[in-house]
Amino acid sequence: MKVPGPVGEYLTLGLRLGRHVDGLVDAYYGPPDLAASVASEPVVPAGRLAADARELLAGVTGGRSLGPGEGQDAPSRRRWLIAQLEGLAMTAARLAGERIAYEDEVEACYGVRPVRVDDGVFAAAHRRLAEVLPGDGPLAGRLIAWRESHAVPVDVLGAAVRVLAEDLRERTRALFGLPDGEHVDFELVTGQPWAGFNYYLGDLRSRVAVNTDLPVLSLGLAHLVAHEAYPGHHTEHTRKEVGLVRGRRWWEESIFLVGTPQCLLAEGLADLGLEVVLGRRPEEHVAAHLRPLGVRYDPEVVAAVVDAGEALGAVRQNAAFRLHVDGADPGTVASEVARWGLLPPDRAAKTVEFLTHPTWRAYLTCYVEGLPLCRAFVAGDPARFARLLGEQLTPGDLADQVARDAAAPGTPPHRG
Repeated sequence: MKVPGPVGEYLTLGLRLGRHVDGLVDAYYGPPDLAASVASEPVVPAGRLAADARELLAGVTGGRSLGPGEGQDAPSRRRWLIAQLEGLAMTAARLAGERIAYEDEVEACYGVRPVRVDDGVFAAAHRRLAEVLPGDGPLAGRLIAWRESHAVPVDVLGAAVRVLAEDLRERTRALFGLPDGEHVDFELVTGQPWAGFNYYLGDLRSRVAVNTDLPVLSLGLAHLVAHEAYPGHHTEHTRKEVGLVRGRRWWEESIFLVGTPQCLLAEGLADLGLEVVLGRRPEEHVAAHLRPLGVRYDPEVVAAVVDAGEALGAVRQNAAFRLHVDGADPGTVASEVARWGLLPPDRAAKTVEFLTHPTWRAYLTCYVEGLPLCRAFVAGDPARFARLLGEQLTPGDLADQVARDAAAPGTPPHRG
C-alpha cells in the first residue's frame, strides 16, 4: 500500500530519522511495505533529511493538499501536521550537527518553551513535606526511608499490576469506551533509563514494560499503570487507531515520533489519567487493591506527601538546564537532583541517565509541562479528556482554549 502526498512523505521522513536514533520511532503500524523499504535502503544523511523536512513543512504550511482521507484538509489536521514537522525538522537539524540552543530545541520539538524554576519553590516544598512526613531527623533521610519502605516485592509485583489494570480498564471503558479486541501485556524488565514504557504494537495491542532496575514503589504503581495503559498511552493509541487511522484514513497517526508535540500531550494526558478516572484523591481506592497482597500503602500519608511534594517534579527540568545549557558535570547534577528532589543517589543518577540519553535529552519537558497544560485544558470535564484521547490537538490548541476559559470566568467548560 502506498500513502500518497505529504502524509506519505511524513511517514517516510519519520522512519528515515528513526534509522539515526534508536527509539525515535516510538510506534509504527502503518503500511508494512513502506517500513520495509526504508529499512532496506542506505541510511539517508541527516543533512538531507533536514532539508527534506524543511521542504515538506513549507509545502504543508503553504496549503499543499494533504491527500486522501475523510476531511483531508481539515484546519486542525493541517495545524497538527505542521507542528509535527517543525519537531522533525529540529531533530534532523540537530542530528546534522547544527548548533541549537536547548530551549529552542525543546520549543520546536514539543511546542512549549521550558523555564528554570527558582530553588525557592523547592525549598517551600521541603518545608511542607517536613510538616506532613512521619518521623524525626533530616528531611531527606526521612523521605528516602519512608519512600523506600514502600518497595513492592518482586514476587507480588505482577499481581499488583494486574489487579490495578483490571480495575482501571473497566473504569476507562465506562467513562470513554474501549475498542473491542484491545489488549495489554505487562512484563518486568531491567536495563532501561525509564520506570515504565508502552510499546504500542498496532492492531489495538500494547506491551507495557515495568523496569525493576530500582525497587518499584507502591506509591506510584497505580499512576504507572494508568499512565501506560488505562486511560493513558494504550487507550489513546487504540482510540486513534480506530477513529483516525481506520475510520478517517489519517495515516499520519500510524507513527508516533519522539521529538514532536504529540509526545507532550500524550505524556500530559497519561499523567492526568489516574486523576480523571479516580478523582484527585485516589489513595483509599488504591490501598484497597494493595492491602490484600501485603503491599504497604498508607493512603492518608501518601496523599499528604503527594500534595506537599508535587512541585519537586520540576527539579528534573532544572537538571536538564544544568546539563545542556550550563554544561555542568553529570555527577554534580546528580548531586543537585538528590538534594532538591530529596532522592537517594541511585534514583538521582537514574534521572541524569534519562536526561543524557540521546533520545530522551529534551523529552523531560513533556512530563513537567504536559500535565499542567492538560489539566488546565480538561478543567474537570471528562468530555475534554476524551478529546485528548481521540482528536489531533497541539499544545497551542490547548493553550488557546485555556486562555479562552480564563477570559470568560464563570463559563462552564465545553462539553461537546
